[in-house]
Amino acid sequence: MKILWKRIQNDNKQDFNNLFKSCYRMLCLYIVQFTKNMDDAEDIVQEVFVKLWIKRHSININSSLKSYLFKATYNAYIDSARKEQRNNFYLTELKHQALQPQIEEINGFEEKIKKVKVIVDQLPQKCKQIFLLSKSEGLKNKEIAMSLSISIKTVESQMRIAFQKIRNEFK
Repeated sequence: MKILWKRIQNDNKQDFNNLFKSCYRMLCLYIVQFTKNMDDAEDIVQEVFVKLWIKRHSININSSLKSYLFKATYNAYIDSARKEQRNNFYLTELKHQALQPQIEEINGFEEKIKKVKVIVDQLPQKCKQIFLLSKSEGLKNKEIAMSLSISIKTVESQMRIAFQKIRNEFK
């Protein structure tokens, strides 16, 4: 294998191609154990071979060539996993920053709803009853008047009182 590596370092493309053919599948099967995805494993192994060819003149291999390839492939997987982890972290941060105004708006809206409920609970009994029939039950003023045996003007007056108290509390 040392002779093969020397020939590759001397720009022998055929020997490099033979090395690729003999080790590619084995390295993919090795890395797929970590990636759990054959496409990702193939990308990593291809990247290792591309770097090997590009840096062939500066790489000194002291162990066996196969051992070097396994180690280089594993290191490439680790680099890829770290990069993906960083990207996921940044993506999560970006999502959080993008959603923060909506979260704050929802929290503010929930606070307003709680405040309205407190105000409605403090309304006089008849006013509260009319307001809840209108807003919770969705009844029209005429229907409320008929169900409570009161005039439509009384319903309108009580609704006006309820809205005025709610508006005053929000000022």
